[in-house]
Amino acid sequence: MAVRPILIAGDPRLSTPATPVTVFDAELLAFADDLFDTNTAAHGAGLAANQIGDPRAVFVYDLVDDGVRHRGCVVNPVLETSEIPETMPDPEDDLEGCLSVPGEWIPTGRAHWARVTGVDATGQPISVEGTGYLARCLQHETDHLAGRLYLERLIGRHRREARRMIRDREWTAAGNSWLPGAEPKPARR
Repeated sequence: MAVRPILIAGDPRLSTPATPVTVFDAELLAFADDLFDTNTAAHGAGLAANQIGDPRAVFVYDLVDDGVRHRGCVVNPVLETSEIPETMPDPEDDLEGCLSVPGEWIPTGRAHWARVTGVDATGQPISVEGTGYLARCLQHETDHLAGRLYLERLIGRHRREARRMIRDREWTAAGNSWLPGAEPKPARR
């Protein structure tokens, strides 16, 4: 088990759709453990494989929502959601962050309910369903595996501010990363 560097926005591996997993073996189980270790070290709610440079369709989640801990690994996820609001997100209730956009929290519209179906790291069928924070996480991580950062879901002034932030932080090239536990999470400028 190991903590791996997390790619930062601008790296093309974050915008490349994931490859379905076809081999379920000890290496995949160890990889899932690395995802959990990296997510824990980064104090994240979830982490997708492409965020650490791996092209496989795998994500982990580990979060507390309404006092209940939710933890798991989903391979080859398929997402289903309730309707996504088209209005401006609430600046307090709809804040979303990302380990690949460290230090930033931006209001992002998400469906209130989500379900992800797929398999676990051993190949057994799995279905995870939730509302609120868990639903947000499931949508966020499946977006990663589709090659989409949450920044692409932003609207209005939030989208303009995010583009400016990416440019100001010089996150426009491949290879930017940070290592949880070994260095501090890059701070907001």
